[in-house]
Amino acid sequence: MVTDALREMTVGTGAGLDTADMVLNIGPQHPSTHGVLRLKLTLDGERVVACEPIVGYMHRGAEKLFEVRDYRQIIMLANRHDWLSAFANELGVALAVERLMGIEVPERATWLRTALAELNRVLNHLMFLGSYPLEIGAITPMFYAFRERETLQAVLEEATGGRMHYMFNRVGGIKEEVPAGWTKRARQAIQTVRRRLPDLDKVIRHNDIFLARTVGVGVLSAAQAAAYGASGPVARASGLDIDLRRDEPYLAYDQLDVPVITKTAGDCHSRFEVLLDQVYVSLDLADECLDRVDRIGGPVNVRLPKVVKAPEGHTYAWTENPLGINGYYLVSRGEKTPWRLKLRTASYANVQALATLMPGCLVPDLIAILGSMFFVVGDIDK
Repeated sequence: MVTDALREMTVGTGAGLDTADMVLNIGPQHPSTHGVLRLKLTLDGERVVACEPIVGYMHRGAEKLFEVRDYRQIIMLANRHDWLSAFANELGVALAVERLMGIEVPERATWLRTALAELNRVLNHLMFLGSYPLEIGAITPMFYAFRERETLQAVLEEATGGRMHYMFNRVGGIKEEVPAGWTKRARQAIQTVRRRLPDLDKVIRHNDIFLARTVGVGVLSAAQAAAYGASGPVARASGLDIDLRRDEPYLAYDQLDVPVITKTAGDCHSRFEVLLDQVYVSLDLADECLDRVDRIGGPVNVRLPKVVKAPEGHTYAWTENPLGINGYYLVSRGEKTPWRLKLRTASYANVQALATLMPGCLVPDLIAILGSMFFVVGDIDK
């Protein structure tokens, strides 16, 4: 079809130009989106006018699958929800079921769980500490971060048999006793990582190029963080002083002094610094837990019936996962499967804030902001 009139459109910025906004899709398959996330951007030249995060491309129906799996099987499903925080995810489910069933977990299992949860937190953070600089052009930190990850991965693999999906938590404790001498080897691995971590710290924290790309970029105020339900390192970098390990302790955290790292700037660099400083804290906490494990004997789980059935009722458990607060709302009707298990994931809340952070930024800053929000897309699409 041939038209007589041709319509001319100028897309861009400049004094005196009639410009039109352009709609650009980042994703759903894009190397910077940490998974299958789609951002619908409205651009005025190089500047972002509006941002709409669109989720659901990885939807696996986990919450619905929980309803047809017994309480042992749902641990496996939750384990895979945030693949960087597998131990913390399965722990939350176990805590919710134990609370509903009134199970008292043996003391040794509690301390081992706490130690492993902190080691899993370090592994999670090291992944982002390596990948975030990589996304904005720094290659070297990735090698340092993965060197430390492998040191700790070897320890967790020895104890649990898994590298990513540990499946070590059970209702009533943990799967089995750790191998003989494991606490000593774990402590040695922690000392090695603590000694070598400044290599990563020095190469990136005060790097001039990294500072130029992150300081003052993507500022999330404390009020905005609270309004969107952001938690974890993202919220603490904005000045929200909240950490469930200190404020509403579970496991053995009530017997530990948990330093909470906070910043006030709320920009990309603050979020990175909170993550980096948290690694030092978690290494110290894991070390302290291992000392307690060595002084405690006894079983690491409780004997359960062949078919586990939670009594009729409901409960809510929440944990301070590596990426923020995860909540588990469990409703039971006395069967071997939950009637409902609702997940409140940290990544879902953190990603919502992108709609506020992106408008006004330039396209090159888009990747820096996106990477600094520390989310895993599998943890969003429930």
